Amino acid sequence: MKEDRVIETILEKMDRMLELEEETLRIISREGEKRELKPLDALTLLDLPDHLRKTAMVMNKLKEATAKEVADETERERSIESAYLNQLHREDYLLKRREGRKVIFYFPEE
Repeated sequence: MKEDRVIETILEKMDRMLELEEETLRIISREGEKRELKPLDALTLLDLPDHLRKTAMVMNKLKEATAKEVADETERERSIESAYLNQLHREDYLLKRREGRKVIFYFPEE
């Protein structure tokens, strides 16, 4: 349906705006600072809210993924997973990088 495509387009643009805002805030607040990630061990997972725990556990399994790939595993909407992954990134549990239009969330090499 045409309305579904319009809604999806709006959600994609909102995701992009949030990513730009996050990137701007990161640059302002951490300019020149190296990012230290928190471990996602069992105790940390138990402290996370259920919705973030599910996303974090899928990321632990996949190690590197897009929001779409995580959404396929969790059976939630891609936009929801994008928000949860960005929250985990802001809280220093995950790293992310951009490859063209794709945003890849990942854990650093150990």
